[in-house]
Amino acid sequence: MLLISLLQENNEETLTAVTEEEATETLYENDDGNAEEEGPATSPTNLSSLPVKQLYKTYLIKKIKKCDLEMEHFKQQIQKTKIEILLLEHQLREMRIHSKKKNIVVAVLLVIGGLYVINHCDFLAVFARSPETVHHKLTWQADRLVSMESWIDQADYLSFNVSYQLLAGVLPTQQKYLSVGLSSVKRKKGSYLVPTLKSIFSQSSPEERSFMVVVVLLADFDVSWRVDTVKEIKSAFASELEQGHLLVIHVPQDWYPPITGLKRNFNDAPERVTFRSKQNLDYSALIHYCAGLGRYYLQLEDDVFSAKNFLTTIKKRVEEQEGKKSTWATLEFSALGYIGKLYKSAHLPLLARFLFIFYQEMPCDWLMNHFREVMTQKETILFKPSLFQHMGTFSSFQGTYNKLKDKDFEEDIYTNPSAEVYSDMSTYQKHFPKLAWDAGEGFFWGRTPEKGNYLTVVFAEPTVVTGIFVETGSGGKDILESGEVEMGHNVVATDKEKSCTEFESVGAFENGKFKMQELDKKYSSASSCLKIKITATQKDWLIITKIRITTKPTLPHQ
Repeated sequence: MLLISLLQENNEETLTAVTEEEATETLYENDDGNAEEEGPATSPTNLSSLPVKQLYKTYLIKKIKKCDLEMEHFKQQIQKTKIEILLLEHQLREMRIHSKKKNIVVAVLLVIGGLYVINHCDFLAVFARSPETVHHKLTWQADRLVSMESWIDQADYLSFNVSYQLLAGVLPTQQKYLSVGLSSVKRKKGSYLVPTLKSIFSQSSPEERSFMVVVVLLADFDVSWRVDTVKEIKSAFASELEQGHLLVIHVPQDWYPPITGLKRNFNDAPERVTFRSKQNLDYSALIHYCAGLGRYYLQLEDDVFSAKNFLTTIKKRVEEQEGKKSTWATLEFSALGYIGKLYKSAHLPLLARFLFIFYQEMPCDWLMNHFREVMTQKETILFKPSLFQHMGTFSSFQGTYNKLKDKDFEEDIYTNPSAEVYSDMSTYQKHFPKLAWDAGEGFFWGRTPEKGNYLTVVFAEPTVVTGIFVETGSGGKDILESGEVEMGHNVVATDKEKSCTEFESVGAFENGKFKMQELDKKYSSASSCLKIKITATQKDWLIITKIRITTKPTLPHQ
């Protein structure tokens, strides 16, 4: 009865719950292993009439058939899984084959690219460098000496493709201390390029010339003007061109972006906008070319006069600034326009692109100030006296009259070393003795000088003095009527001041001024003091406007 109950209670979920139709169609194997047709005796209505043994046999047959169905299902699942594994293996083989083909293609392309570069480069050389001064590899790229100091050049970020034509000069094979850049165009009135170049070279010693290279960009699109200008330069500077101290280049017009029809910022006339926009592009190309030529870059215009030994003075100022360990992007050696601005060569790739990107926005000297601020230098660093003076009378823009002059320029630039200054004369207000020694507009103003009074300069280190210039008075008043200049040795200190124990007169004042050159030929040993001595009492007060000396220059290492 228990088996009957189980067969009756389980409907579709058990093997005993079959319909009458299923009972007539289901086959099972008997004890002899032969298939028999399952008759109506196993239907639900007849289950109670079957003997227990037959009932149990029917139950087992149903159970076995269910297991067989489940096994068949498992076999199908296993077969399906095997097929999926075969498909995955096939895909993996295809991927490996494709990867090998891709690597072969990449390798072939690299070989072809390398051969192309080798066959199409005009220059592919690596130059030797001094570990003391040049800290990065130098290489020629597109006829341009490149130092890998800038992150832009290291991986050719922000590609800047400029085509240059070398019109005159010999390309340098190593980096100099200073590169000097000038851009020149055809002027309606006058030409100052050759006088500017003569000033640069004549105001520099042979040693100083060996540490710099001057690059002139002839930026005018007038071919005949360029040809004539190159001839003139070759005639006047044959030696400088041959020795690699002077290069003349040109950038073709097709490199330039549009320079007409630009927006008129500041309500400038269209002609003015075109002029200043092209000037920005000229400077951009020039600066880009000079990026690897020197450790530092000096921007000049083509109508300036240079002070004597300006390179030595620049080197001294750079060393002073580097000693402060403060961030700087621009050092200014003139207050005028885009004259006398010094940059680190590592910054030039950035500056070139900066001028190019914003070429139509504003004049170059304005952009220069923005660049300085972007490079985190907040304040202007301007040195006095100025090293460069504007000489042009007529502007390169439409030949207009230009009387711009730098009031702080001194033709004979002096290299006053660090020193302390003392005087026994009574000082008027805040016009202290040190102001006459320091560069700038300051001066010393003393009350009623008497015979024997003095002003003494005590050098921080013994110095070989080569020249002295002292100027007194203002507007013809308060000049030194009688005095002399003495050089001293052996510094001694008292409670109030320092001086020297031995002095030797080198000359007397004339008309309130003292000027002497080539002192080292007569006084070759180093001096420690310079004294201005009053040799006669005078009624007027005394103004000492400036005390300037020159010393033997200490040149930078290549």
